[in-house]
Amino acid sequence: MRRSIFIVISILVAISLMLSACSPVSTPTQAAEPQAEANAPEATSTTASAPAEGSADSEMLHEVNPGEVTGNIISAGSSTVFPLTEAIAALFEEEGYQGQVTVDSIGSGAGFERFCKSGETDIANASRKIKDSEVELCNAIGREPIEFRVGTDAIAIVVNPENDFLTNLTMDELALIFSDKAVNWSDVNPEWPAEPIKRYTPGTDSGTYDFFIEVVLQPKYDGDADKAKEAFQNARDLQQSEDDNVLVQGVEGDKYAIGFFGFAYYQEQADKLKPVSLDGVEPNSETAEDGSYGLSRPLFIYSDAKIMQEKPQVASFINFYLARVNEVIEDVGYFPASAEALGAAQQSLLEAMQ
Repeated sequence: MRRSIFIVISILVAISLMLSACSPVSTPTQAAEPQAEANAPEATSTTASAPAEGSADSEMLHEVNPGEVTGNIISAGSSTVFPLTEAIAALFEEEGYQGQVTVDSIGSGAGFERFCKSGETDIANASRKIKDSEVELCNAIGREPIEFRVGTDAIAIVVNPENDFLTNLTMDELALIFSDKAVNWSDVNPEWPAEPIKRYTPGTDSGTYDFFIEVVLQPKYDGDADKAKEAFQNARDLQQSEDDNVLVQGVEGDKYAIGFFGFAYYQEQADKLKPVSLDGVEPNSETAEDGSYGLSRPLFIYSDAKIMQEKPQVASFINFYLARVNEVIEDVGYFPASAEALGAAQQSLLEAMQ
């Protein structure tokens, strides 16, 4: 009897093995993928893992749904950063934000004054780093400014399209042109016309002005900022404005004019202006990021942890800004910050919100 049972069991096992051999083979990964998806927690806007230092992965930030953000946001500052912040604000509103983002173009210096002295704004836009004196003003009203790198700009040197003698400048020539030591073009180069240099530049509240003085003029005056500014301000035929469009119109209307402003404004008016290379290097994304173009510079926004905690809409907007800025920055006319710089900005936001 036992022998018969053993024979029956053996036959059943053999049949089972034959059937399994004829069936499709399931790999471990094919079976595991649906199970992993079923067990994975849903992504939320309240959790984020800390990134590796210096990384620039937008997934490190909390996901922001603009349609769920309420409350107004006030920013002011650099005319250079203005179109970038404006583009981010438009995208924020396009994706559902129902509040209002105010973006005033008043220059970096004036923007820091509103942010650090009077405390009127939530965000300061800047085309230069904040100064120690401005940090002290912020501290005096209980604010600790946090820096967020959002892009890279190159200051464009431009002349009138009818200018037939100028295509390239050395840094020394550029410093001489924008000082009280040159009145006519021939004072810079005797082969150039004996015609007055008409200068169109940003005003003294502009971060572009500060950057130009620091990089171009100060080295010629042993690093003395006051002497450099004096030489610049005493130049003849100097017209200044915080409105870059005014500068564009000035250069466009005078054959012997020269001006400078952010690269984005040149791109907008490229058919009406002639760019000038610097030491043989033209401004573009590669030369701006690697620093080979002598007038490339970083772009920033600043805020404060207390502001972002008391006004969550500000934190959400900056989060959205840092996660989406590279989608719009080249259309605006600027260049992306390096992955390391953008990653550091994202890390600063995460730390501020802890």
